Order: sequence, then structure tokens, then C-alpha cells
Amino acid sequence: MTERWTGGCQCGAVRFAVEGPLGRASICHCRMCQKAFGSPFGALVSVPVAELIWTGERGRFQSSNKVTRGFCAGCGTPLTFEWGETYIDLAIAAFDRAGEITPAIQLDRESRLLWIDHVAALPGRPPQEAEAAAARMAKIVSYQHPDHD
Repeated sequence: MTERWTGGCQCGAVRFAVEGPLGRASICHCRMCQKAFGSPFGALVSVPVAELIWTGERGRFQSSNKVTRGFCAGCGTPLTFEWGETYIDLAIAAFDRAGEITPAIQLDRESRLLWIDHVAALPGRPPQEAEAAAARMAKIVSYQHPDHD
């Protein structure tokens, strides 16, 4: 049986499915990925274009002479790093089962934000703050698309 991976944007207007195994998963620290993701890095995984099925229309931005980036024009979710005709990179966090995709390499480490090396050592919330935060979170109703089709 062929493995199937699904994912999409926050609002559900753009969804994708990949039939078969995923390629190399990476974290990219380049400045373009930082800006495109609004984050310290972009987490991406390569997939064959021939195995990728889209539902909905993604917006695109030509971020360089070599790369086009895809996103949901409705909610803004970053979705793709398009660099060739055979393979495309998809944002790992846009997958429904994102926790099952583990990056194997860091790219452009020299461009990383220096504090990223210390994130794991940062303290968490004190227990009394964590309880209050959990109570606030319990009152939030998410309008995001669920992590499944």
C-alpha cells in the first residue's frame, strides 16, 4: 500500500496530498526563509511533483530568480518552496502529521539567528502561569482547518 501524506493551510482553502514516500526534510536558516515563514527558519521536505495533488489554488511569490514560494492567498499560510520541475519542497508544519517528519539537515546555518542555539534551554512557564494559560486556551474556539481531510 502506498503511503499518503496530506496537509494544507489554516483556512482549508488549499490542501495537498502526496502519494508515496517523502524526500529529504530540512531546516533552512537563510534570510529569505526567515522572512517567508515569519520565523527563525523554514522547515521543508522535498516531494516529487508527479506525486503531489493540489486542491484549491495557491498564491505565489517569486522570491528570487531561482525560487517561487507558494502560500494560501486567503489566510497567508506558507506552503511551498518551488525550485524545479521534478521536485518541490513543502512546509513541514503544513502537513497534517507534521510531528512524523523529522528534519535531517540544517541549511545555511551561518545565517541562523544566534539565539536559536539556546531555545531548548529557555525556561518554560512557572506552574501557576501554565495553569492560567491552560484555562485561557480552553476558552479558545479554533477556526483553523482540522489536521485531516
